[in-house]
Amino acid sequence: MRRRTNQPDTPITRAPAGERPNNPQADPNWDPIAIEWFESLFESGQSFFYERSDIAQARYVAEVMSRNLSQGQRVSGQLFASVISAASELLTTEGARRRLGVELTKSPSADMDAGLDELLNSYRDE
Repeated sequence: MRRRTNQPDTPITRAPAGERPNNPQADPNWDPIAIEWFESLFESGQSFFYERSDIAQARYVAEVMSRNLSQGQRVSGQLFASVISAASELLTTEGARRRLGVELTKSPSADMDAGLDELLNSYRDE
């Protein structure tokens, strides 16, 4: 008889999610890159999982990002690593989503590369 060895030692405790807030607005005083990053979070599929605390964290990360970009100085490696780590916790990268078992799918009509699979399959068949 086989037994799974990768099950978590601690059982998962489930709790009801809070009410999903409306998409928050970026601070117009932020650097344009920080604004684009913040707004992109709520246009992405992972925002389905966001709670108010995630939005608060995103706001803080965007604020730090904006302040750093606005200084016009060399970007601190340590600050950059911290911002990327915090962004990863918001599931902004494919790797972060895979580690947590989150897979985002696109509808066929919204997928710009919909014909790519068919093209690759026909190429493989030749």
